[in-house]
Amino acid sequence: MANKQLVVLARRNHAEAMRVAAGLTIAGHQVRLVFMDHPVEDNEENREQAETLELCDIEPETTLKGEELPYLDSAGLSMALLQADGVINL
Repeated sequence: MANKQLVVLARRNHAEAMRVAAGLTIAGHQVRLVFMDHPVEDNEENREQAETLELCDIEPETTLKGEELPYLDSAGLSMALLQADGVINL
């Protein structure tokens, strides 16, 4: 199985999206994680998952302006989706 470029869209459950993104790297896939819809809550579960993302070399992005994460505008998001081999929406 060839390694793929995947985009995980974190819409409803940010912690689960972080778990899924990290898990996909185990198979050698390149993963982009994009937080959408609402800011990531500062809670213990999300902090633990953020540590896992660091270990997996995943730098999350966001479509929300004013967040601490790198901002991905609509054109950037569209390009990421077009270039991806697959998209997971959580």
